[in-house]
Amino acid sequence: MDTADFTLDRYFARIGFAPPPRFDAAALAAMMRAQLFAVPFENLDVRAGREISLEPAAIVAKILDRRRGGYCYEVNGLFAMALTALGIPWRFVAARPMFYPARRPRTHMALIVEIDGVSWLCDLGFGSFGPRAPMRLDDLDRTVEVDGERFRLRRETDGVFVFSALADGAWADQYGFDLSPQEWIDFLPANYLNSHHPEAIFVRMDVVVGFHARGRTVLAGDTLKHIVDGVTATTPVAPEDRARILEAEFGLLA
Repeated sequence: MDTADFTLDRYFARIGFAPPPRFDAAALAAMMRAQLFAVPFENLDVRAGREISLEPAAIVAKILDRRRGGYCYEVNGLFAMALTALGIPWRFVAARPMFYPARRPRTHMALIVEIDGVSWLCDLGFGSFGPRAPMRLDDLDRTVEVDGERFRLRRETDGVFVFSALADGAWADQYGFDLSPQEWIDFLPANYLNSHHPEAIFVRMDVVVGFHARGRTVLAGDTLKHIVDGVTATTPVAPEDRARILEAEFGLLA
């Protein structure tokens, strides 16, 4: 992975993170949290008809230089660049979204990170119900609570790990994955599907998510949701207000 345009100093400045002297599991969680809060999940380039590049240099230019966000390939790809620069072992995995009524292909990118002999699921690009902290792969069937939200990992008999979240008061499987390592190029078809297929949610509507310590702010189509301490306030968004809301709520210039 050519990350010549990436530097840790620029990355840490973008996410507001001061690394500790030793990069351990706690530092991994802190860095993930800092990026999650600083870099929104968003599909505005898809909606504008722009191509989504999986070239590391293009991701660096978009998120670090232009201070934009991105969807899973971009934000998880940026996190992977930081791990590489820190000398932390990691791999991409391909995950199958599971909250749709019909079976879907493995279009989601996540990361498995190795710290002090322990494997962790890290994912900064699943939108509303993605994990807020690294999840240990050897700590299964236990509820993990972060910022008032609850998550679980389990492993099926076929070896597939399933990530679940307590969503709207009920446990819901979000995605499943195995540990087969993937490369950037393996996600090119999924990226094309998510950014071009007329039935893809990212093609059909704006999807922007900003995380904070007490919840998250979500723009989905023409609806803005403020979720704070488990309470949701919903506001309709008129087309003429879209640009103002993107800047005011997410710090984004479309």
